[in-house]
Amino acid sequence: MDYEEAKVKITEQLTKKLKTKSKFYFNDLAKILEMKPREAKKIVNKLVENGVLEYWSSGSTSMYGMPGTGKQASAEHED
Repeated sequence: MDYEEAKVKITEQLTKKLKTKSKFYFNDLAKILEMKPREAKKIVNKLVENGVLEYWSSGSTSMYGMPGTGKQASAEHED
């Protein structure tokens, strides 16, 4: 699977799931891509670099989501 295929697959799946959740664990993304973690990591990192996904960390938990989604995003844009 190349980068563009992965990008389409991830954005379609995460968009479908946005009604119920906005942040996803790395393992969720690897399952969507149907790849082993080591292979998926390269693509997920590239998606973050290109702004397709954003990385979020609470300090103990690392998650990924689409930019501008979820409660955290709305709180960050308040004046």
